[in-house]
Amino acid sequence: MVSLFKYPKRRLRNMVKNGQYAEALDYGTSIESDFAEDHDYLFIMGSIHYILEEPRRAIPYFDKAISLQHSDIEALMLKTNSHLAVKDIEGAIACCMYILKLDPDHRDARSLLNDLQNHTRSS
Repeated sequence: MVSLFKYPKRRLRNMVKNGQYAEALDYGTSIESDFAEDHDYLFIMGSIHYILEEPRRAIPYFDKAISLQHSDIEALMLKTNSHLAVKDIEGAIACCMYILKLDPDHRDARSLLNDLQNHTRSS
C-alpha cells in the first residue's frame, strides 16, 4: 500500500472528502510552497476556504487556479459565489461574463448575470 504522505494532494482531498476542513486547511497551508503553481491544489484550497465561509481568502486561490486553467468553469462559479458573499457585485458580474464567454449556454451564469444586472439597475 502506498502511503498518503507520498501523495499530499490525495491526502488533502481525502481530508476534505471526510469533512475535516480545518485540518485540511492546516495541512494544505503546510504544503503550499510545493504546490503554489498547481491548479488542483489551488482549487482545493479555494474550495476549503469557501466551505469554511472565508470567501475573501478563497478568491485569491480561485484567481490563481483560473490563471493556470482559463476554462475552469467550476472554479469560476465558486469565485462568483465568493464575490457575492463579500457583496462584490461587479466582481460577480465579471465572473459571469467570463463564464458566458467560455460557455454561452451556461444557464446558471446567464440567470445570475441577469439578476445581478437587474439589481444594479434598480439600486
